[in-house]
Amino acid sequence: MNPLILTILLTSLGLGTTITFASTHWLLAWMGLEINTLAIIPLMAQRHHPRAVEATTKYFLTQATAAAMILFAGLTNAWITGEWTIQQMTHPLPTTMVTLALALKIGLAPLHSWLPEVLQGLELTTGLILTTWQKLAPFAILLQMQHTNPNLLIALGLLSTLVGGWAGLNQTQLRKILAYSSIAHLGWMILVLQYSPSLTFFTLVIYFIMTFSAFLMFKLNNATNINTLATSWTKTPVITSLSPLILLSLGGLPPLSGFMPKWLILDELTNQEMNALATITALSALLSLYFYLRLSHAMALTMFPHNLTASTPWRFTQNQLSLPLATSTTLTIFLLPLTPAVISLISL
Repeated sequence: MNPLILTILLTSLGLGTTITFASTHWLLAWMGLEINTLAIIPLMAQRHHPRAVEATTKYFLTQATAAAMILFAGLTNAWITGEWTIQQMTHPLPTTMVTLALALKIGLAPLHSWLPEVLQGLELTTGLILTTWQKLAPFAILLQMQHTNPNLLIALGLLSTLVGGWAGLNQTQLRKILAYSSIAHLGWMILVLQYSPSLTFFTLVIYFIMTFSAFLMFKLNNATNINTLATSWTKTPVITSLSPLILLSLGGLPPLSGFMPKWLILDELTNQEMNALATITALSALLSLYFYLRLSHAMALTMFPHNLTASTPWRFTQNQLSLPLATSTTLTIFLLPLTPAVISLISL
């Protein structure tokens, strides 16, 4: 892609998210979401491959449907209450409509079926943008809203954690596995949203760091399915040695960074006297942990059966920068000791 066009598209992505961040009016927030959607569509379709075009079309139709629901909900709220401010959405009808529309935008279950199919048709770099940056603007709106239907958020969050873990068990494509991982992590965030918005934001940041490491690791190995992970040791032995720690951090295993947000969320749910919900959520994390263990086994404990002595593609020099991966991997593995400082910041 032309560097000038790429710069314009990436700037538009940042502009759309910034507009939504700074907006308290529904029309401005909706406009920011639309700029964000229209900016990423050329990035998704840049390969000119039928699978990429199909994924782009699915994404556009899904986002257009969610945007129409958001606009209709804003109009309904203005008609009922006379207010266009996001914080003043207090009627249950428009609040429920907006919550479902934003759930469709970010891929919460049961409105999640588009996310694995779209992510499967994209390059890893574009998929990284889709699973990280594109979540910021909808979450900015969710954090501003007054949620009048707490049971809806609990249902969406619990179903997302279960679906994200259960549906990822039989997947062999890495991009689909990362999509279901995204669904499961978003479910954890939505569960605690109405009780501790700051904890939701913190969990989102930790998820971004861990997902950034996972995507860059697969991109460095040029891997798209589990079978190709067996050649990872030949390509990048150091990264392959660290890969189980990155994947198990995504699964929330102590003493890695991914354990911290899940522990804090379970603690908050227990403080809210929702012990059954906390137990089911903790058990659902075991499902996700299983397919992360599958990836770790395929990557670090499996060798490709035919080790050729000739020059092979995976021994070519990599052009990818290693500093971003090194930084995010360090944060993914070693942030857990900062838990007391994080708790003090959240409690402010």
